[in-house]
Amino acid sequence: MSADEVRDGVPLTHLDQALFDGADAVKRDLVDYLDAVAGRMLPALRTRPLSVVRVLRGQDAFMQKNLPKYTPEWVPRATLWAESSHRKISYALCDDRRTLLWFANQRAIEYHPALAPAGEPHHPTHLVMDLDPPEQDDSFALAVRAAHLVRQALADAGLAGAVKTSGAKGVHVFVPLAPGTTADVAAAAGRALGARAERLDPALATTAFIREDRGGKVFLDSTRAGGATVVSVYSPRVRPGLPVSFPVAWADLDAVSPHDFTVRTAPGVLGDRDPWAELMPQPQRLPDDLVEEGHTIPVARVQAMHEGKRRAKARREAGQE
Repeated sequence: MSADEVRDGVPLTHLDQALFDGADAVKRDLVDYLDAVAGRMLPALRTRPLSVVRVLRGQDAFMQKNLPKYTPEWVPRATLWAESSHRKISYALCDDRRTLLWFANQRAIEYHPALAPAGEPHHPTHLVMDLDPPEQDDSFALAVRAAHLVRQALADAGLAGAVKTSGAKGVHVFVPLAPGTTADVAAAAGRALGARAERLDPALATTAFIREDRGGKVFLDSTRAGGATVVSVYSPRVRPGLPVSFPVAWADLDAVSPHDFTVRTAPGVLGDRDPWAELMPQPQRLPDDLVEEGHTIPVARVQAMHEGKRRAKARREAGQE
């Protein structure tokens, strides 16, 4: 099959095909966008096991972790044990423009790197708070208000973070960590930060992992630790209009909308700058008292699993199942 174009040795095909219903974009738009931001996006992907969300023509979106057999030999990769699926997975390492272009040609729209490099899987480079608002018209505004709570909790602990839109309805706060920070320490600190932010405004924010317990509040998700992934800065999302996850200065956060940043508009907003690199604080050591507090808070997923079993048993005993 002949290529429509070749860039960096990568044949690019079917560039005039629509990406998906509602994208208002063709494959060339995706390729051109990723090529335009490659120099700024690659630092967030490099050396990290990568999962991508692809949308093949006429099919639903799906997440791909394991590299397909037809992947070119020159694509860097790392084989790691995946606890969730109990098997070894050959992850891509998107270390260069050529690999990013190959993924674009595979109709990979979303890019979800691990928080830790492949060579140090138990040492995340960032603590991440994922602020997930309820489904309502002002959901992003609620996420922004919750982000300011997290910022205050960080400041109270002597820490600082950078913020970006998720590209959907939420907000991500990233706290760069000092080298050597373990996943267990980062996870504990995240739980404590979530609890502290929740205490600042319990009417707005919650750390309740079970959705039905959130009461229409913003979920402060601190569970993105260990082997978890978070959508990369500058990554497009499989959403109408192809919005992208975009860095925002704290002072500007209240004035933006997720729809301000799409594959069509983001390159113009960026110009020659890399605001994610500019806004990211220096790596920080997590305070002992924060970590100690976090170790007293149950792990959300484990707690939710036990609570789910307890509720199911109660329903059975009440004759509701």
